[in-house]
Amino acid sequence: MGNNCNGMQVPSRRDGAFMIELQLARIRIVLVEPAGSLNVGAVARVMKNMGLSQLVLVNPQCDPGSTEAQRMAVHASDLLTQARCVDTLTESLVGCQRAIATTARPRHLPLNPQPPHQILPWLLEGSSALIFGPEDRGLSNEELYHAQQFLQIPTSTEYAALNLAQAVTICCYELRQLALEKAAHPPDSSTLVGVSEDRSQEIDLAPIQDLEDFYKSCEDSLLDIGFLYPHTAAARMGKLRQIFNRSGLSAQEVAMLRGIIRQVQWKIRSN
Repeated sequence: MGNNCNGMQVPSRRDGAFMIELQLARIRIVLVEPAGSLNVGAVARVMKNMGLSQLVLVNPQCDPGSTEAQRMAVHASDLLTQARCVDTLTESLVGCQRAIATTARPRHLPLNPQPPHQILPWLLEGSSALIFGPEDRGLSNEELYHAQQFLQIPTSTEYAALNLAQAVTICCYELRQLALEKAAHPPDSSTLVGVSEDRSQEIDLAPIQDLEDFYKSCEDSLLDIGFLYPHTAAARMGKLRQIFNRSGLSAQEVAMLRGIIRQVQWKIRSN
């Protein structure tokens, strides 16, 4: 709390409640090709319950403004009205530095998915996105490669699949609880130097859009020199994406890599 000119106490912008809402406001919930209006409405409702406000729909297969969605959202219809609809997952991540993709089924990929309470604190560090796949199939491998980290909700092996709105509910609840815990027990900056095991906590991560531009230029160049072939490019680039995403690249590092690719492209054209 601070004092105004009359000596009265006024809320400080650094109050815990303000910081909690600020952290949650920077997180967007991304639904890829949602098919059910009821699910979208339920997602909007739980987002508002937990203090999240950014809803992005990628190529929705239902009408988020339908009567069903509005009825399910109840007092969160404003989130449905404000929801952004985009054509591609890449568009949905513009402006983000961090992205976590959710997966419910086993994959023959080195994803190392983590439970919500372990991985979601990473989203509280900046502008970020939590990505959920379509109700009938989840995220494809190619869609997963847009994220740097992966989340899996531990469920019974007898019936592992969660409804989309249920999965979002669990994650939104965890995000709010983590934000509350962080506000109640802020880290002592004097103890942070040199002890973080996650490099991405210590640097200003590159915007995801810059990474996407780099991946596109890299793919074009690797196709030109014959390292990639059109029929296998997506799978090979997926592996390259994983390497770079795990590195937690800074904006300066991505700029250097893009400069290397530009020089490679110039050399190819000049020959």
